[in-house]
Amino acid sequence: MAFAKVMIIGNLGRDPEMRYTPNGRPVTEFSVAVSHRSRDAQTGEWSDDQTDWYRVTVWGDRAERTAEQFRKGNRVFVEGRFRTREYEARDGQKRVSLEVTADNVIAFGERARDDEGSFGAPAGGFGGGASGGGGESGGGGVRPTRTPQPTPDDLDDLPF
Repeated sequence: MAFAKVMIIGNLGRDPEMRYTPNGRPVTEFSVAVSHRSRDAQTGEWSDDQTDWYRVTVWGDRAERTAEQFRKGNRVFVEGRFRTREYEARDGQKRVSLEVTADNVIAFGERARDDEGSFGAPAGGFGGGASGGGGESGGGGVRPTRTPQPTPDDLDDLPF
């Protein structure tokens, strides 16, 4: 058996929709837009080159939390199994759907883009991966700390 693992960061294109399977298992679906950006060499301005849309499906307890906590426009990190599906659109054209069955979904807090186009650390989220457990959601996320560079005096204390 083979599968493709994918990690994406993007914005929710619509509010999550939760439903239950006939045996009572929760499932939530939403779409994520991933924009590819580039900087114009002449003007230095950032522009959106292309946007890819992914259909994301979340199962179980994470599905319920996703439906409760996420809204259209939220920035999210999604990790899961990737597949493509070909279908015929209403206009008769064949199209391809990019689909992810999520193992982890993490919400990024609202933050501003700095002058260099970078974002800050995530505000929190939840996931579980193989253990099936969830983390916490909402605020209180981990903030990265900068490790000071060693000085020549620090290197003299090394035992080798």
